[in-house]
Amino acid sequence: MNKHINNLIVIRKNFLDLADGLSLEQLNLVPEGFTNNIIWNIGHSLVTQQMVTYKLAGHGCHVDGDMIRNYRKDSSPSGNVKPERWAEIRQLLIDTPDQLSEDLKTMDFSSFHSYTTSFGVTLESIEDAMRFNNIHESLHYGYALALRKAVLALVEKE
Repeated sequence: MNKHINNLIVIRKNFLDLADGLSLEQLNLVPEGFTNNIIWNIGHSLVTQQMVTYKLAGHGCHVDGDMIRNYRKDSSPSGNVKPERWAEIRQLLIDTPDQLSEDLKTMDFSSFHSYTTSFGVTLESIEDAMRFNNIHESLHYGYALALRKAVLALVEKE
């Protein structure tokens, strides 16, 4: 499981590095041809990790209900994210991998509820969930990279 946590930490660092140097306005921007923004992809990755690891195991998430509603599957950006919320998301990106690592030592994840993702992957254990989550976050990191390129191209035109 440490391998999955370590990979998650690397993905999260990549998200943070991608966002560094961009303004909040740029992080919130939905460029033409896209349906979401960089912050949404980051928040969605964070919420999905919480849902597939904690919720499917019958535990509460370490993110609030508003965050779950705003970034869950089939959601989309519903307005500009405020600086306080962005700061919270950034901190959760850093804290939640370590929190999961600790929770795996002290909490029971054996009552995992089987779930088939929209990718067609069936998750039957916490290890399945962690493995899938890293694939899912990497996909959204790729989307965020494309969004960053589009946002920076718009800035160059101005």
